Amino acid sequence: MEKIASFTVDHRYIVPGMYISRSDGDITTFDLRARVPNSGDLISNAEIHSMEHMFATYIRNSAIGPRVIYFGPMGCQTGYYLLVRGIDGEPPDPEEVLTATKATLEMIVHHQGDVFGKSEIECGNYRNLDIDKAKAGAAYFLNVLENTNVTFRYPGPTADNTDISTGGAAS
Repeated sequence: MEKIASFTVDHRYIVPGMYISRSDGDITTFDLRARVPNSGDLISNAEIHSMEHMFATYIRNSAIGPRVIYFGPMGCQTGYYLLVRGIDGEPPDPEEVLTATKATLEMIVHHQGDVFGKSEIECGNYRNLDIDKAKAGAAYFLNVLENTNVTFRYPGPTADNTDISTGGAAS
């Protein structure tokens, strides 16, 4: 059986940052990695859930909002996936998505009020939402993005021993 794209990346090399996980025509999947995989430092359920509500709402109301296909957490609790459609059949500009991501994180950090969708009517686990955890998670990841040279490329070799940075075999 063919591996899915995320299983071809050697997770031993991934550090917090923003990566292009895959491109499918005009849709790009961005990996917003907030934690080092397999380190034991996981995003708590309350934080990941609260960030999902806040980020999804703000990004869908941003300049790229009409092109956002999906935003949601990774099951491994180390980050999020953001799927964005490009324009005129072309993939989205990664720098534009990075700018929108940073602006979205800023809005979460400075948000006044409670978590969007925090009611029994709007959410299946609304008691789990916590604005302070969303703000802390947003501040943490914003700091990562502002202090990292974001190249959108995963570091290290792929799981099948192909060097992502050069496209050839790992040494």
